[in-house]
Amino acid sequence: MNITNPGVADDVVAHVGPGTDIIIPLANGEPVTLIDALECHADELRGVRIHQMHALHDRPYLAGEFGDNLRHVSYFLSHVTRPHFRSGTIDLVPNNFSEMRDILRTNTRDPLILATASPPDRHGYFSLGLNADYVCSFIGRARFFLEANQHVPRTFGRNQVHISQVVGWSEADYPLIEVPPAQPRDADRRIAAYLAERIPNGATLQTGIGAIPNAVLSALADHRDLGVHTELLSDGVMDLVERGVVTGVAKQLNRTKTVGTFALGTTQLYDFLDENAAFELWPVRYVNDPRVIAQERNFVSINSTIAVDLLGQCASETIGGSYYSSSGGQADFARGAMYSDGGQGFVVLHSTTAGGTVSKIVTQLAPGDVVTTLKNTVDKVVTEWGVAELRGRSLRQRAEALIGIAHPDHRDRLRHEAARVAAR
Repeated sequence: MNITNPGVADDVVAHVGPGTDIIIPLANGEPVTLIDALECHADELRGVRIHQMHALHDRPYLAGEFGDNLRHVSYFLSHVTRPHFRSGTIDLVPNNFSEMRDILRTNTRDPLILATASPPDRHGYFSLGLNADYVCSFIGRARFFLEANQHVPRTFGRNQVHISQVVGWSEADYPLIEVPPAQPRDADRRIAAYLAERIPNGATLQTGIGAIPNAVLSALADHRDLGVHTELLSDGVMDLVERGVVTGVAKQLNRTKTVGTFALGTTQLYDFLDENAAFELWPVRYVNDPRVIAQERNFVSINSTIAVDLLGQCASETIGGSYYSSSGGQADFARGAMYSDGGQGFVVLHSTTAGGTVSKIVTQLAPGDVVTTLKNTVDKVVTEWGVAELRGRSLRQRAEALIGIAHPDHRDRLRHEAARVAAR
């Protein structure tokens, strides 16, 4: 097939008018040279909004350097966008990850999708590489301008864009951002051991990134025929696929396939995903839909939180009443696991912070803290001191179970405070 010749990054500016809503994928899906071009021409723009979750590249426009000409709308704060949110130069929209497509479709007008992609193949198809997320739901339904980067792997699933579906494309050559696996500590390994003994062979897993998820995945090395249906594909998932632990043969949906909606990790992971038909990237509106998740038997959801109160409410996006991230897909998967036949939803956290002086099991959440996962949804809470099973338990039983997995240094105080609160 005769592939249309690429243009240059600056060509994207011709497709941006006053008030244009631009949507870009999260993490490595951000087309660096295209956003560079927009910043270079920012004095020509008027009222342009860039919508994105979890940005990895710090930029002048995030700091408000172009005023209302070019402004960022975030749907999940990262280490990059967090300080800009606190400074008031970006906006944050609350959401469940599964609902991002619908939120963007409702709140944008004639959006322009800018994304990084693999170079087109001989049939004229680009792959969105490490991403499907909310962006792939707009394929064939919105304007696309792509940045083809030689470092982006060609992946499969529902993230293919044909040359006829783009208004333009350009080429780029820069390395992708790597996030090496966090090294687990003793507390992480203890948490992982509690989970591993409760996860049956043939279960389908959702887990995230970080020291505890990495420890959990490592602890599953002797399991058999696990499946993966998760928003994030990480190095830990890759390791289990290579070992033959993850086969997907017991899955009800996408049998034998490892399914995610984006990938983030090391170059080794990115190379492993390249043209690997065992992996598929699907829209987040499918991957994170609790109704889809519930169709899998023995679904296991593993999510981290920042604080848990004695009712079982999980605050996973604020610290001391200040926003740290956002909801992401935690509530999506917790609800899906709740409805799964044999499903289990685990919420994991260290029992303390600040060198052991502050308990993360608390009598009441701090003023301003946001509840991410409701008490009625939370199934099991795990710290390095054990597992608190909450589903179907009374308020008194919940408090006792949670105090039982708090750090021993804080248990007496929690019991005293719990009794005082109950007496009001």
